[in-house]
Amino acid sequence: AVSRTRILATGGASHNKKILQVLSDVFNAPVYTIDTANSACLGSAYRAIHGLIAETNVSLADVVKLAPEPRLAVTPTTGAEELYRPLLKRYAELEQKVIYNPTSSC
Repeated sequence: AVSRTRILATGGASHNKKILQVLSDVFNAPVYTIDTANSACLGSAYRAIHGLIAETNVSLADVVKLAPEPRLAVTPTTGAEELYRPLLKRYAELEQKVIYNPTSSC
């Protein structure tokens, strides 16, 4: 099955291809960026517009149709999934230990 997961990276680190490549490899998903300043503010503005017109049953997807189109920055490195999948599983297990028993050592 083809994963539909994709990552949208914004902010200062989104200009660093090496950081984007690590994200792509770890999560086995393509990373996209948008060429706009203050992307967090832009996202907040779209949410505000969506809230203002909520009673019209317009979806958030319809509100953001005019947003800048994300461009593909990097794709996962072949074979990286085999390396990161067990590490992600281990990370999730450790995270659960901390959440459910924060005083235990990992």
